[in-house]
Amino acid sequence: MPMVGYLNGEYTADGLAQVPIDERGHQFGDGVYEVIRVYSGRLFLLDEHLQRLQRSLSAIGIENPHSLDEWREIVNEGVRRSMEPEAQVYLQVTRGVAVRAHLFPSTSPSVSMTVRPVRAPDVSPGALMCLPDERWANAYVKTINLLPNVIAKEAAHRANAIDALLVRNGMMREGSSTNMWFVRQGKIYTAPANRYILNGITRQFVLKLASQQGLTVCEQALSFNELSDIDEVFLTSTTQEIRPVERIFADETQMASLTHLPDDAPSSLLYRCDKPVELWNRTAPGPVTTLLQKAYSQAVENFRSYQEPLGTDNSLSVQDQNSKA
Repeated sequence: MPMVGYLNGEYTADGLAQVPIDERGHQFGDGVYEVIRVYSGRLFLLDEHLQRLQRSLSAIGIENPHSLDEWREIVNEGVRRSMEPEAQVYLQVTRGVAVRAHLFPSTSPSVSMTVRPVRAPDVSPGALMCLPDERWANAYVKTINLLPNVIAKEAAHRANAIDALLVRNGMMREGSSTNMWFVRQGKIYTAPANRYILNGITRQFVLKLASQQGLTVCEQALSFNELSDIDEVFLTSTTQEIRPVERIFADETQMASLTHLPDDAPSSLLYRCDKPVELWNRTAPGPVTTLLQKAYSQAVENFRSYQEPLGTDNSLSVQDQNSKA
């Protein structure tokens, strides 16, 4: 089935909806968004995504144009029309359409949505490229202003990495489109949900999974200088679920920028990696990552069969996991 689109109350096929030239999302990036996964025709963690959408809207002063029930109806209808059992929903709200001016206009928000089919995520181990975190200081808002993220992802891709590991003042925060997790001596570390990271819905779900599995999680940012003590690394996101990391590297010329951004403006923000320095390398996935991957897969299967995603208390310890490997 072709992509299903939605714009301000009208569903369309093949992306035929036209966005007005004075749309503030188009001209200012003045809006927020969510990405929601569909499994077997069911929207996974929908309410959690809609609640975060509300928080993002509140943070930038846009009035939520719909109630929770209205949002559920709009998104579910888009999925129904798509007839795709495995899909991804992109939902966006902007400040609306008005003649271009920096001050907020007196206009209604604009809502758009797409529903597209997706394949199963690639969960093979990949590499990360460390880059300085040059985003604004309010990464907790899921804004459509994604230029720094897009540039970081592209730079990592050109260096054969699956994502950029963004480092702010020496502390590892998150990826360009993922949350990061580090395992040291059986304990899991992930950056705290403060203003410097996006508190991923998958991140929140994996925290619950880890607790159910009896794992200890410390919400604490680690320095990239601590990588030598790390046993496992994995990343999470709505579209990638849980993916192991096998290598982390940086460009030699960018090492100083990981702890302090220089005042001089660079000639290009698309950083190259001509002199790679390996910072971490391990066999992936490790036992903790594997345990959580299996728990996540089981949660999705539970959801597909109309059970609670977390199911009952059938946790499997890391020791059990090792014995079954």
